[in-house]
Amino acid sequence: MKEKKLLIAISGGVDSVVLAWLCHRLKLEFSLAHCNFNLREEESNADEEFVIQLANTLDVEVFVQNFDTKAYVDSNKCSIQMAARELRYDWLQELAGQLNYDYILTAHHADDNLETFLINFTRGTGLNGLTGIPIVNENIVRPLLYFSREEILNYAQSQHIEWREDSSNSGRKYLRNKLRHEVVPVLKSINPQLLDIFQDTINHLNDTADIVEESLNAVAKRAITSIDEGGITYKISEFKKVNNPKAYLFEMFKEFGFTSWRDIVNLLDAETGKYVSSNTHQLIKHREFLILSDISHSERSHESIQISSEDKMVQTPIGKLIFKVVNHVSEKSKNTIYIDQDKLNFPIEFRLWQKGEVFQPLGMTGKKKVSKFLKDEKLSPFEKEHTWVLCSDDNIVWVIGKRADDRFKITEQTKSILKISMT
Repeated sequence: MKEKKLLIAISGGVDSVVLAWLCHRLKLEFSLAHCNFNLREEESNADEEFVIQLANTLDVEVFVQNFDTKAYVDSNKCSIQMAARELRYDWLQELAGQLNYDYILTAHHADDNLETFLINFTRGTGLNGLTGIPIVNENIVRPLLYFSREEILNYAQSQHIEWREDSSNSGRKYLRNKLRHEVVPVLKSINPQLLDIFQDTINHLNDTADIVEESLNAVAKRAITSIDEGGITYKISEFKKVNNPKAYLFEMFKEFGFTSWRDIVNLLDAETGKYVSSNTHQLIKHREFLILSDISHSERSHESIQISSEDKMVQTPIGKLIFKVVNHVSEKSKNTIYIDQDKLNFPIEFRLWQKGEVFQPLGMTGKKKVSKFLKDEKLSPFEKEHTWVLCSDDNIVWVIGKRADDRFKITEQTKSILKISMT
């Protein structure tokens, strides 16, 4: 760490002040960063002044950021604690990035780790929620994580280090404070070596998590068949091969916000088209596959483009539409059609297909629902949702990249052949 540039997140409390003094005595290169959340009126301002004075004493640079935390809570509909955490880490990362700090140091300690474990345990969590706070998480480092609150306090007192007391820490309003003052002391009275045993448990859980991760990666490697703009496609058969499909599904998809795990398990034997959604993602059953897609990518756009008879090239979300009058039909492909220009009524429209629409596929005498046509083409749900059409009035001229409409085909009476290509 000697050659690294460090940014210490400091509140003015004993933990972060001790961390700052330790870095000073080790002659490390560091600066202080203090968040004033303006939640305790004059007390918050006094904390800020204390940190500024500490920076002067240590002869280091200090950054202070004031937040309207209550306004953030109102606009983001979150708790005070969550708001403070988000504001704090967003600012620290922004500061570290702009000023090229190598690491952000926080003063989390062993008691914080135990409290976080208990919070996750009481709220319900998977294995990862029980593996504790990581000592290193990308550019965030917690050097005091193996020390107890008592050890840090004893060190501060022995070294005559001054710090600020946060009055809100003595209350019982927040779950963490309730655990700190009411639950943890009882556990420590039962076993005075609680923190040491807890650290051993955390180490065992992290070892187990490594085994789980290795197994998950092996199943994912066998199950994933493709990753593209439509999402990630998994073979259902690979989930059915394992002893506990629900456990693998949970670990594989938990980070995407899903909560209806029974419904997700049921997708393995559901009919095509069934799906389960979270706030951000969708897991869809398609034949013998599960397709995970981002909802923001799968939302249907209502954008449409009007094309006049003078347009020769039009830029669309899926490429360029090229219009050219030709004397004869040459190359044919799924991205090129030839139609009778006189059958078009300009302006024509480029848009996504709509439910209930029908067209007459080239070569057929009768009409067919677009939805049925796409189903017969064996398209995935994502591909169906992102199928575009070219229309004249309310009639489909071309299901782009799939099939032209028979009503606009070239006949012996055609006087003007229009070549339309998607590139």
